[in-house]
Amino acid sequence: MKTILVTAYAVDPFKGSEDGMGWNMILQIARFNKVIAITRENNQETIERYLSENSVKFSENIRFEYFDLPYYLRFWKKKSRGALLYFYLWQIGVAFWAKSKNWSFDIAHNLNFHNDWTPSFLWILGKPFVWGPIGHHPKITFEFLKRNGWKVIFKNRITWLIKNVFWKLDPFLFITKKKAKFIFAMNSSVPKRLNIETKKLVHLPSVGSEKIQEPSRFKKEKSFTILSIGRFVPLKGFDVVISSFAAFYNKLPEGDQPFTQLILVGKGPLEKQLKIQTRKENIEHAITFIPWLEREHLTQIYRKSKVFLFPSHEGAGMVVSEAFSHGLPVLCFDNCGPGEFVGDDCGFRVSYQKYDKVVTDFQEYLMRLFYDRNLLEDMSQNAIVKHAKSFDWDAKGIVFKEVYDKIFNELEGEKIVVEKSLAEV
Repeated sequence: MKTILVTAYAVDPFKGSEDGMGWNMILQIARFNKVIAITRENNQETIERYLSENSVKFSENIRFEYFDLPYYLRFWKKKSRGALLYFYLWQIGVAFWAKSKNWSFDIAHNLNFHNDWTPSFLWILGKPFVWGPIGHHPKITFEFLKRNGWKVIFKNRITWLIKNVFWKLDPFLFITKKKAKFIFAMNSSVPKRLNIETKKLVHLPSVGSEKIQEPSRFKKEKSFTILSIGRFVPLKGFDVVISSFAAFYNKLPEGDQPFTQLILVGKGPLEKQLKIQTRKENIEHAITFIPWLEREHLTQIYRKSKVFLFPSHEGAGMVVSEAFSHGLPVLCFDNCGPGEFVGDDCGFRVSYQKYDKVVTDFQEYLMRLFYDRNLLEDMSQNAIVKHAKSFDWDAKGIVFKEVYDKIFNELEGEKIVVEKSLAEV
Protein backbone atom coordinates (compact mmCIF):
# COMPACT_ATOMS: atom_id res chain seq x y z
CA MET A 1 0.00 0.00 0.00
CA LYS A 2 1.15 3.52 -0.80
CA THR A 3 0.68 6.44 1.60
CA ILE A 4 -1.18 9.63 0.73
CA LEU A 5 -0.66 12.76 2.84
CA VAL A 6 -3.95 14.66 2.80
CA THR A 7 -4.61 18.16 4.09
CA ALA A 8 -8.29 18.83 4.77
CA TYR A 9 -9.14 22.08 6.54
CA ALA A 10 -12.76 21.02 7.15
CA VAL A 11 -13.49 17.51 8.47
CA ASP A 12 -16.44 16.54 10.64
CA PRO A 13 -18.23 13.17 10.41
CA PHE A 14 -21.29 14.62 12.14
CA LYS A 15 -21.85 17.37 9.56
CA GLY A 16 -22.66 17.71 5.90
CA SER A 17 -21.43 20.22 3.32
CA GLU A 18 -17.69 20.94 3.28
CA ASP A 19 -17.01 19.12 6.57
CA GLY A 20 -18.88 16.02 5.49
CA MET A 21 -17.13 16.01 2.12
CA GLY A 22 -13.75 16.11 3.83
CA TRP A 23 -14.60 13.17 6.06
CA ASN A 24 -16.06 10.96 3.34
CA MET A 25 -13.31 11.69 0.82
CA ILE A 26 -10.63 10.76 3.35
CA LEU A 27 -12.43 7.45 3.93
CA GLN A 28 -12.52 6.84 0.18
CA ILE A 29 -8.81 7.49 -0.18
CA ALA A 30 -8.24 5.06 2.69
CA ARG A 31 -10.04 2.26 0.79
CA PHE A 32 -6.95 1.72 -1.33
CA ASN A 33 -4.07 3.51 0.42
CA LYS A 34 -2.68 4.45 3.79
CA VAL A 35 -3.56 8.04 4.73
CA ILE A 36 -1.94 10.70 6.87
CA ALA A 37 -4.84 13.15 7.24
CA ILE A 38 -4.05 16.62 8.58
CA THR A 39 -6.92 18.83 9.69
CA ARG A 40 -7.57 21.62 12.18
CA GLU A 41 -7.24 21.04 15.91
CA ASN A 42 -10.86 22.05 16.51
CA ASN A 43 -11.96 19.00 14.51
CA GLN A 44 -10.14 16.53 16.78
CA GLU A 45 -12.84 16.09 19.41
CA THR A 46 -15.64 15.23 16.95
CA ILE A 47 -13.42 12.94 14.84
CA GLU A 48 -12.23 10.96 17.86
CA ARG A 49 -15.74 10.79 19.33
CA TYR A 50 -17.18 9.48 16.08
CA LEU A 51 -14.44 6.87 15.72
CA SER A 52 -14.98 5.70 19.30
CA GLU A 53 -18.75 5.40 18.87
CA ASN A 54 -18.88 3.85 15.41
CA SER A 55 -17.30 1.06 13.43
CA VAL A 56 -15.76 2.88 10.45
CA LYS A 57 -14.52 0.96 7.43
CA PHE A 58 -10.86 1.49 6.55
CA SER A 59 -10.26 3.70 9.61
CA GLU A 60 -7.27 1.48 10.41
CA ASN A 61 -5.63 2.93 7.28
CA ILE A 62 -5.94 6.53 8.54
CA ARG A 63 -3.73 8.44 10.92
CA PHE A 64 -5.20 11.81 11.84
CA GLU A 65 -2.87 14.67 12.67
CA TYR A 66 -4.02 18.08 13.91
CA PHE A 67 -2.56 21.49 13.18
CA ASP A 68 -3.47 25.11 13.83
CA LEU A 69 -1.53 28.32 13.69
CA PRO A 70 -0.33 29.88 16.95
CA TYR A 71 -2.91 31.90 18.86
CA TYR A 72 -1.30 35.23 17.94
CA LEU A 73 -2.01 34.43 14.28
CA ARG A 74 -5.65 33.50 14.84
CA PHE A 75 -7.02 35.42 17.83
CA TRP A 76 -8.86 37.71 15.44
CA LYS A 77 -10.76 34.86 13.76
CA LYS A 78 -14.30 34.53 15.10
CA LYS A 79 -16.30 31.77 13.38
CA SER A 80 -16.82 32.92 9.77
CA ARG A 81 -15.22 36.32 10.36
CA GLY A 82 -11.73 36.23 8.95
CA ALA A 83 -12.12 32.59 7.88
CA LEU A 84 -10.85 33.07 4.34
CA LEU A 85 -7.72 34.93 5.41
CA TYR A 86 -7.04 32.35 8.11
CA PHE A 87 -7.49 29.54 5.59
CA TYR A 88 -4.83 31.12 3.37
CA LEU A 89 -2.41 31.37 6.28
CA TRP A 90 -3.26 27.83 7.41
CA GLN A 91 -2.31 26.50 3.97
CA ILE A 92 1.13 28.03 4.35
CA GLY A 93 1.61 26.89 7.93
CA VAL A 94 0.44 23.30 7.45
CA ALA A 95 2.85 22.73 4.54
CA PHE A 96 5.91 23.82 6.53
CA TRP A 97 4.66 21.98 9.62
CA ALA A 98 4.27 18.75 7.63
CA LYS A 99 7.73 19.23 6.13
CA SER A 100 9.22 19.47 9.61
CA LYS A 101 7.76 16.06 10.54
CA ASN A 102 9.78 14.14 7.95
CA TRP A 103 6.95 11.66 7.42
CA SER A 104 7.29 9.00 4.78
CA PHE A 105 4.58 9.25 2.10
CA ASP A 106 4.17 9.02 -1.67
CA ILE A 107 1.70 11.72 -2.74
CA ALA A 108 0.58 15.01 -1.19
CA HIS A 109 -3.08 15.87 -1.75
CA ASN A 110 -4.65 19.21 -0.82
CA LEU A 111 -8.29 18.19 -0.42
CA ASN A 112 -10.38 21.14 0.85
CA PHE A 113 -11.67 23.97 1.27
CA HIS A 114 -12.94 23.68 -2.25
CA ASN A 115 -12.14 27.16 -3.53
CA ASP A 116 -10.21 28.16 -6.63
CA TRP A 117 -8.49 31.33 -5.44
CA THR A 118 -6.45 30.10 -2.48
CA PRO A 119 -3.17 28.38 -3.42
CA SER A 120 -1.74 25.27 -1.84
CA PHE A 121 1.85 25.03 -0.64
CA LEU A 122 2.14 21.24 -0.43
CA TRP A 123 4.48 21.27 -3.43
CA ILE A 124 7.27 22.31 -1.03
CA LEU A 125 7.20 18.73 0.33
CA GLY A 126 8.93 17.51 -2.80
CA LYS A 127 6.42 14.77 -3.59
CA PRO A 128 3.89 14.50 -6.44
CA PHE A 129 1.15 16.97 -5.61
CA VAL A 130 -2.60 16.71 -6.29
CA TRP A 131 -5.03 19.60 -5.81
CA GLY A 132 -8.76 19.51 -5.22
CA PRO A 133 -11.57 19.06 -5.90
CA ILE A 134 -11.65 22.82 -6.22
CA GLY A 135 -14.76 24.80 -7.02
CA HIS A 136 -15.77 28.12 -8.44
CA HIS A 137 -18.79 30.23 -7.51
CA PRO A 138 -19.78 32.49 -10.43
CA LYS A 139 -20.55 36.12 -9.75
CA ILE A 140 -24.10 36.69 -8.53
CA THR A 141 -25.81 39.12 -10.88
CA PHE A 142 -27.14 42.38 -9.50
CA GLU A 143 -30.66 41.28 -10.44
CA PHE A 144 -30.54 38.59 -7.75
CA LEU A 145 -28.42 40.46 -5.24
CA LYS A 146 -30.22 43.79 -4.97
CA ARG A 147 -33.09 42.44 -2.85
CA ASN A 148 -30.67 41.74 0.00
CA GLY A 149 -29.79 45.37 0.66
CA TRP A 150 -26.77 47.56 -0.04
CA LYS A 151 -24.71 46.18 2.84
CA VAL A 152 -24.88 42.70 1.34
CA ILE A 153 -24.21 44.03 -2.15
CA PHE A 154 -21.14 45.93 -0.96
CA LYS A 155 -19.72 42.92 0.91
CA ASN A 156 -20.33 40.62 -2.04
CA ARG A 157 -18.65 42.92 -4.54
CA ILE A 158 -15.64 43.54 -2.30
CA THR A 159 -15.21 39.78 -1.89
CA TRP A 160 -15.42 39.34 -5.66
CA LEU A 161 -12.80 42.07 -6.14
CA ILE A 162 -10.45 40.35 -3.68
CA LYS A 163 -10.87 37.03 -5.47
CA ASN A 164 -9.99 38.66 -8.77
CA VAL A 165 -6.80 40.04 -7.25
CA PHE A 166 -5.75 36.52 -6.26
CA TRP A 167 -6.77 35.00 -9.60
CA LYS A 168 -4.75 37.53 -11.54
CA LEU A 169 -1.86 38.52 -9.28
CA ASP A 170 -1.09 35.86 -6.66
CA PRO A 171 2.17 34.20 -7.78
CA PHE A 172 1.58 31.23 -5.47
CA LEU A 173 -1.66 30.42 -7.27
CA PHE A 174 0.28 30.16 -10.54
CA ILE A 175 2.91 27.99 -8.84
CA THR A 176 0.17 25.73 -7.44
CA LYS A 177 -1.27 25.18 -10.92
CA LYS A 178 2.17 24.53 -12.38
CA LYS A 179 3.32 22.13 -9.66
CA ALA A 180 0.12 20.05 -9.48
CA LYS A 181 0.27 16.71 -11.26
CA PHE A 182 -3.52 16.60 -11.40
CA ILE A 183 -6.25 19.10 -10.52
CA PHE A 184 -9.74 17.92 -9.62
CA ALA A 185 -12.42 20.40 -10.78
CA MET A 186 -15.91 20.40 -9.33
CA ASN A 187 -17.61 22.05 -12.28
CA SER A 188 -17.00 23.36 -15.81
CA SER A 189 -16.27 26.92 -14.69
CA VAL A 190 -13.09 25.95 -12.77
CA PRO A 191 -10.83 25.21 -15.77
CA LYS A 192 -12.15 28.31 -17.53
CA ARG A 193 -11.35 30.57 -14.58
CA LEU A 194 -7.92 29.06 -13.85
CA ASN A 195 -6.95 28.14 -17.41
CA ILE A 196 -5.98 24.60 -16.39
CA GLU A 197 -4.06 22.40 -18.80
CA THR A 198 -6.24 19.62 -20.20
CA LYS A 199 -3.72 16.91 -19.31
CA LYS A 200 -3.93 17.87 -15.62
CA LEU A 201 -7.70 18.26 -15.44
CA VAL A 202 -9.99 15.69 -13.81
CA HIS A 203 -13.69 16.55 -13.53
CA LEU A 204 -15.00 15.39 -10.16
CA PRO A 205 -18.00 16.99 -8.42
CA SER A 206 -17.18 17.05 -4.73
CA VAL A 207 -20.77 16.59 -3.67
CA GLY A 208 -21.86 13.17 -2.58
CA SER A 209 -23.86 11.30 0.04
CA GLU A 210 -24.49 7.83 1.37
CA LYS A 211 -26.85 5.47 -0.39
CA ILE A 212 -30.24 5.39 1.32
CA GLN A 213 -31.42 1.83 1.89
CA GLU A 214 -35.09 2.78 1.77
CA PRO A 215 -35.47 6.04 -0.16
CA SER A 216 -38.66 8.06 0.00
CA ARG A 217 -41.44 6.75 -2.20
CA PHE A 218 -44.06 8.97 -3.68
CA LYS A 219 -47.36 7.33 -2.97
CA LYS A 220 -50.45 8.88 -4.42
CA GLU A 221 -51.37 10.86 -1.30
CA LYS A 222 -52.02 14.51 -2.01
CA SER A 223 -49.58 16.00 0.51
CA PHE A 224 -46.88 18.01 -1.23
CA THR A 225 -44.02 19.16 0.98
CA ILE A 226 -41.36 21.30 -0.67
CA LEU A 227 -37.95 21.30 0.99
CA SER A 228 -34.96 23.64 0.82
CA ILE A 229 -31.80 23.39 2.93
CA GLY A 230 -28.72 25.57 3.37
CA ARG A 231 -27.17 28.60 4.99
CA PHE A 232 -29.33 31.70 4.86
CA VAL A 233 -26.90 33.74 2.78
CA PRO A 234 -27.32 35.50 -0.61
CA LEU A 235 -25.45 32.74 -2.45
CA LYS A 236 -28.18 30.20 -1.68
CA GLY A 237 -31.10 32.15 -3.19
CA PHE A 238 -33.63 31.60 -0.41
CA ASP A 239 -35.49 34.78 -1.36
CA VAL A 240 -36.23 33.07 -4.69
CA VAL A 241 -37.42 29.98 -2.80
CA ILE A 242 -39.95 31.98 -0.80
CA SER A 243 -41.11 34.09 -3.76
CA SER A 244 -41.56 31.01 -5.95
CA PHE A 245 -43.42 29.10 -3.27
CA ALA A 246 -45.69 32.09 -2.60
CA ALA A 247 -46.53 32.38 -6.31
CA PHE A 248 -47.26 28.64 -6.44
CA TYR A 249 -49.29 28.58 -3.24
CA ASN A 250 -51.43 31.60 -4.16
CA LYS A 251 -52.22 30.15 -7.58
CA LEU A 252 -53.56 26.92 -6.10
CA PRO A 253 -57.31 26.60 -5.57
CA GLU A 254 -58.21 27.16 -1.91
CA GLY A 255 -59.13 23.50 -1.58
CA ASP A 256 -55.62 22.39 -2.55
CA GLN A 257 -53.63 24.88 -0.47
CA PRO A 258 -53.84 22.92 2.82
CA PHE A 259 -52.05 19.97 1.18
CA THR A 260 -48.80 21.82 0.55
CA GLN A 261 -46.10 23.44 2.69
CA LEU A 262 -42.52 24.72 2.43
CA ILE A 263 -39.85 23.65 4.92
CA LEU A 264 -36.66 25.70 5.18
CA VAL A 265 -33.81 24.06 7.12
CA GLY A 266 -30.85 26.23 8.04
CA LYS A 267 -29.72 29.41 9.68
CA GLY A 268 -27.67 32.45 8.78
CA PRO A 269 -27.54 36.25 8.64
CA LEU A 270 -30.56 36.55 6.30
CA GLU A 271 -32.94 34.59 8.54
CA LYS A 272 -34.71 37.66 9.91
CA GLN A 273 -35.03 39.14 6.43
CA LEU A 274 -36.47 35.90 5.04
CA LYS A 275 -39.07 35.72 7.81
CA ILE A 276 -40.09 39.30 7.04
CA GLN A 277 -40.48 38.27 3.41
CA THR A 278 -42.84 35.42 4.38
CA ARG A 279 -45.00 37.88 6.32
CA LYS A 280 -45.13 40.28 3.39
CA GLU A 281 -46.15 37.41 1.12
CA ASN A 282 -48.82 36.46 3.71
CA ILE A 283 -47.80 32.79 3.70
CA GLU A 284 -46.39 32.39 7.23
CA HIS A 285 -48.91 29.62 7.93
CA ALA A 286 -47.53 27.50 5.07
CA ILE A 287 -43.80 27.88 5.77
CA THR A 288 -41.78 26.25 8.55
CA PHE A 289 -38.28 27.40 9.53
CA ILE A 290 -36.15 24.72 11.17
CA PRO A 291 -32.59 25.27 12.45
CA TRP A 292 -29.76 22.86 11.64
CA LEU A 293 -30.52 19.25 12.58
CA GLU A 294 -28.52 16.12 13.23
CA ARG A 295 -28.42 13.87 10.17
CA GLU A 296 -30.92 11.38 11.65
CA HIS A 297 -33.62 14.04 12.10
CA LEU A 298 -32.87 15.62 8.74
CA THR A 299 -33.43 12.25 7.09
CA GLN A 300 -36.96 12.20 8.50
CA ILE A 301 -37.68 15.55 6.86
CA TYR A 302 -36.31 14.34 3.54
CA ARG A 303 -38.63 11.34 3.76
CA LYS A 304 -41.76 13.45 4.20
CA SER A 305 -40.84 15.78 1.33
CA LYS A 306 -41.76 15.51 -2.34
CA VAL A 307 -39.62 18.15 -4.10
CA PHE A 308 -36.32 19.89 -3.42
CA LEU A 309 -36.32 23.58 -4.40
CA PHE A 310 -32.75 24.86 -4.64
CA PRO A 311 -32.23 28.05 -6.69
CA SER A 312 -28.67 28.47 -5.44
CA HIS A 313 -26.09 30.51 -7.34
CA GLU A 314 -23.19 28.39 -6.09
CA GLY A 315 -20.88 26.13 -8.03
CA ALA A 316 -21.70 22.98 -6.06
CA GLY A 317 -24.52 21.99 -3.69
CA MET A 318 -24.06 19.05 -1.33
CA VAL A 319 -27.77 18.95 -0.60
CA VAL A 320 -28.58 18.16 -4.24
CA SER A 321 -26.90 14.79 -3.82
CA GLU A 322 -28.75 14.18 -0.55
CA ALA A 323 -32.05 15.06 -2.20
CA PHE A 324 -31.37 12.61 -5.04
CA SER A 325 -30.49 9.86 -2.56
CA HIS A 326 -33.96 10.28 -1.02
CA GLY A 327 -35.64 10.31 -4.41
CA LEU A 328 -36.50 14.00 -4.53
CA PRO A 329 -36.63 15.77 -7.90
CA VAL A 330 -34.61 19.00 -7.78
CA LEU A 331 -35.60 22.42 -9.12
CA CYS A 332 -32.60 24.72 -9.63
CA PHE A 333 -30.99 27.33 -11.85
CA ASP A 334 -29.43 26.19 -15.12
CA ASN A 335 -25.91 27.11 -13.98
CA CYS A 336 -22.47 25.55 -13.54
CA GLY A 337 -23.34 24.31 -10.06
CA PRO A 338 -26.57 22.40 -9.37
CA GLY A 339 -27.53 22.94 -13.01
CA GLU A 340 -24.74 20.55 -14.05
CA PHE A 341 -25.99 17.87 -11.65
CA VAL A 342 -29.69 17.97 -12.49
CA GLY A 343 -30.85 16.31 -15.69
CA ASP A 344 -34.20 16.70 -17.42
CA ASP A 345 -35.24 13.27 -16.15
CA CYS A 346 -34.80 14.09 -12.45
CA GLY A 347 -35.71 17.76 -12.11
CA PHE A 348 -36.17 21.11 -13.77
CA ARG A 349 -33.65 23.87 -14.50
CA VAL A 350 -34.53 27.53 -14.87
CA SER A 351 -32.34 29.89 -16.89
CA TYR A 352 -31.23 33.23 -15.47
CA GLN A 353 -33.66 35.94 -16.53
CA LYS A 354 -35.48 38.79 -14.85
CA TYR A 355 -36.35 38.00 -11.24
CA ASP A 356 -40.12 37.88 -11.77
CA LYS A 357 -39.77 35.57 -14.80
CA VAL A 358 -37.57 33.19 -12.79
CA VAL A 359 -40.16 33.09 -10.00
CA THR A 360 -42.90 32.37 -12.54
CA ASP A 361 -40.90 29.51 -14.08
CA PHE A 362 -40.25 27.85 -10.71
CA GLN A 363 -43.91 28.31 -9.80
CA GLU A 364 -45.05 26.61 -13.01
CA TYR A 365 -42.74 23.63 -12.44
CA LEU A 366 -44.03 23.24 -8.89
CA MET A 367 -47.59 23.36 -10.18
CA ARG A 368 -46.80 20.71 -12.79
CA LEU A 369 -45.36 18.32 -10.21
CA PHE A 370 -48.21 18.97 -7.78
CA TYR A 371 -50.85 17.84 -10.27
CA ASP A 372 -48.88 15.25 -12.26
CA ARG A 373 -48.00 12.60 -9.70
CA ASN A 374 -46.91 10.12 -12.37
CA LEU A 375 -44.24 12.60 -13.51
CA LEU A 376 -43.27 13.14 -9.89
CA GLU A 377 -42.86 9.39 -9.38
CA ASP A 378 -40.82 8.99 -12.56
CA MET A 379 -38.48 11.80 -11.57
CA SER A 380 -38.17 10.27 -8.12
CA GLN A 381 -37.01 6.96 -9.55
CA ASN A 382 -34.56 8.72 -11.88
CA ALA A 383 -33.16 10.79 -9.00
CA ILE A 384 -32.25 7.59 -7.14
CA VAL A 385 -30.58 6.18 -10.26
CA LYS A 386 -28.71 9.47 -10.76
CA HIS A 387 -27.38 9.33 -7.20
CA ALA A 388 -26.14 5.77 -7.61
CA LYS A 389 -24.28 6.60 -10.83
CA SER A 390 -22.78 9.97 -9.97
CA PHE A 391 -22.95 10.82 -6.28
CA ASP A 392 -22.26 7.69 -4.30
CA TRP A 393 -19.02 8.18 -2.36
CA ASP A 394 -17.61 4.87 -3.60
CA ALA A 395 -17.59 6.19 -7.19
CA LYS A 396 -15.37 9.07 -6.10
CA GLY A 397 -13.00 6.70 -4.33
CA ILE A 398 -12.41 4.91 -7.64
CA VAL A 399 -11.55 8.21 -9.35
CA PHE A 400 -8.99 9.06 -6.65
CA LYS A 401 -7.46 5.59 -6.99
CA GLU A 402 -7.16 5.89 -10.77
CA VAL A 403 -5.39 9.25 -10.52
CA TYR A 404 -3.00 8.03 -7.83
CA ASP A 405 -2.26 4.91 -9.87
CA LYS A 406 -1.35 7.06 -12.87
CA ILE A 407 1.15 8.92 -10.73
CA PHE A 408 2.57 5.71 -9.25
CA ASN A 409 2.94 4.18 -12.71
CA GLU A 410 4.68 7.31 -13.97
CA LEU A 411 7.07 7.26 -11.01
CA GLU A 412 7.77 3.57 -11.56
CA GLY A 413 8.50 4.26 -15.23
CA GLU A 414 10.92 7.03 -14.31
CA LYS A 415 12.62 4.71 -11.80
CA ILE A 416 13.10 2.02 -14.46
CA VAL A 417 14.58 4.56 -16.89
CA VAL A 418 17.03 5.84 -14.25
CA GLU A 419 18.08 2.30 -13.27
CA LYS A 420 18.58 1.40 -16.91
CA SER A 421 20.68 4.52 -17.48
CA LEU A 422 22.84 3.80 -14.43
CA ALA A 423 23.34 0.22 -15.60
CA GLU A 424 24.65 1.50 -18.92
CA VAL A 425 27.20 3.82 -17.32
